[in-house]
Amino acid sequence: MCGAPKQGQHLPAGVDAEKETVLTGQVLDDEGAAVGGAFVRLLDGGGEFTAEVVASGSGDFRFFAAPGTWTLRALSRSGNGDITVSPDGPGVHEYNVVVKKD
Repeated sequence: MCGAPKQGQHLPAGVDAEKETVLTGQVLDDEGAAVGGAFVRLLDGGGEFTAEVVASGSGDFRFFAAPGTWTLRALSRSGNGDITVSPDGPGVHEYNVVVKKD
């Protein structure tokens, strides 16, 4: 079992969204249904692994990052997918990652 903290759209108490850059969202299949239990990886601008969480049962995930270019990659039984994002500053930035069977 992974020791990742519970994921979801609500930020933990004490997180100041005006100072933190938060990447959050949901893993979805190609029909728009939530994909729970997906492994969601955060890769830096050069494609290097930075962090990984397990999406909640409703497909939610969250990372704390810095402004810049990142790739969010989801790996699941329903398929894989990724999205490149570029949050430009602090705040909550929402992105969905769509997974598809190859």
